[in-house]
Amino acid sequence: MISRAHLTPSISCVMPAFNEACNLGVVVPHTLAALQQLTSQAELIVVDDGSSDNTASVMETLCAAHAQLVYIQLSRNFGKEHALTAGLDRARGDTIVIMDADGQHPTSVLADMLSKWQEGADVVYAVRKSRNDQSGLQAGLVGLFYRLINWGNHIEIPAHAGDFRFMDRKVVNALKALPERNRFMKGLYAWVGFNSTAIDYEPLARVDGRTNFGLRSSFGLALTGMVAFSTAPLRLLAWLGFLMAAGALGFGSWVVLEHFIWEMAVPGYATLVVGMMFLSGIQLLSIGILAEYVGRIYEEVKQRPSYVVARRGGQGLPDPCDECPHQA
Repeated sequence: MISRAHLTPSISCVMPAFNEACNLGVVVPHTLAALQQLTSQAELIVVDDGSSDNTASVMETLCAAHAQLVYIQLSRNFGKEHALTAGLDRARGDTIVIMDADGQHPTSVLADMLSKWQEGADVVYAVRKSRNDQSGLQAGLVGLFYRLINWGNHIEIPAHAGDFRFMDRKVVNALKALPERNRFMKGLYAWVGFNSTAIDYEPLARVDGRTNFGLRSSFGLALTGMVAFSTAPLRLLAWLGFLMAAGALGFGSWVVLEHFIWEMAVPGYATLVVGMMFLSGIQLLSIGILAEYVGRIYEEVKQRPSYVVARRGGQGLPDPCDECPHQA
């Protein structure tokens, strides 16, 4: 790894927000203060993912008070992954850090992240020490998801590592070059590679309110990630088909032996009905799994933009292109 100990980079912080008006008034100034302790060139980009509360008015007030703040309002709720993409597209810093708007990501970790970057790491991702803020069911499902998505996958997605991470500019440029519309950012972080290191952190309590990312949203994101980065469901269907074929062959052979050797009557109606219902269920399940993959292909070929910006506000860091000399 190349040492950057002598460098103090500019930092862009991307913060997606959905109905977090009650938290932004506290989280934004606190995060900006932490960034300014690390570097004199910092910006905080808040991406409003179609909030229905008074996020817009809160951000207008904050932008007027802080020149380092940038506000991007999307035209509707596109989802956190697309809001992150919008923030990364706008970020102008040498390094980029991603944080949540609920205050659960501790700013005290930022100094350690910067230190790891200066030591040569291109990506510094934070790993949760515990999931005490989640139910036992949700924590168990998260563990099962990471085991399934990494099963037989040549790209390993780190378990319990979320979006809270510190990235070099070249990593973000690689992410921006990826054309997927159905974006699973945790998988994309792993796919682009680069020198990565992990640090542990304990998530803080939310500043106010309740999370907008519940079990249903987690399941939807997990389904997107599974279809985008794993063929495990298709591989399971292939094994299930093989086992069913082997079982049917064995059962058929047993029935033939019973009839010709022991002269036993061949089971009739009940066996046929149960077998047909079982096979019909397996076929419908298989079609449903295949439909998820085909549906994602359908979304990709339409090539619609990942997000639509309704308005922008604030100043932030200057655009590097504006500082380059114009060519004749």
